[in-house]
Amino acid sequence: MSETSRSPSSAADDLRADCARCFGLCCVAPAFSASADFAIDKPAGQPCPNLRADSRCGIHADLRDRGFPGCTVFDCFGAGQRVAQHTFGGRDWREAPGSAARMFDTFAVMRPLHELLWYLTEALALRPPQPLRDELAAARAETERLARGTPETLLAIDVDAYRGRVNPLLSRAGDAARARGGRPGADRRGARLFGADLRRADLRRANLRGALLIGADLRGVDLGLADLTGADCAGGPARGGP
Repeated sequence: MSETSRSPSSAADDLRADCARCFGLCCVAPAFSASADFAIDKPAGQPCPNLRADSRCGIHADLRDRGFPGCTVFDCFGAGQRVAQHTFGGRDWREAPGSAARMFDTFAVMRPLHELLWYLTEALALRPPQPLRDELAAARAETERLARGTPETLLAIDVDAYRGRVNPLLSRAGDAARARGGRPGADRRGARLFGADLRRADLRRANLRGALLIGADLRGVDLGLADLTGADCAGGPARGGP
């Protein structure tokens, strides 16, 4: 659903959302409430009224204008097509309604696993010290193994606990990259930066983990080696670029 893919060239193709191979899972599985992000209330497991029969969004080009900016910043990291084409063997939930609820629940597990795969892939691309690189590679292999599971094995995963095991590795990789060849960046972990004008801020190598950047103005800001893990840009994405 995102307007642009978040996956850089170093990430594998299977971590890029491919809506043509999905069944609109991000438009059905999650719940959302009428807010600045979404124009309507939608219960979990109920298709968005804008979802077409071909599993594409009927208002994709006008999502922001129609009150759905939250959709434009969502990224499944390729979890949608994996659940649709691999975990459930290409069976559309419309054609197999008996498996619909299980498919939606599986998507809710697969999405954070794919997000972790994306971060682990990026962490490895930063060329960390060999001992840490070995740990990251092992964590990526284990996460991939979990993602290849059946609906039953996937639904048995405690995603929060697993994320808690992997996140310290990602933090160490980010710290190692930022410490290499330059001064440490600003520590803005968890900073509340709603609508902040950051155009003159030096955010190179900055630690912005969990920062609230909704509506922040980042035009022209160099975010090289900045850690944006868990930064919240939903509903009013941080503006970057020229």
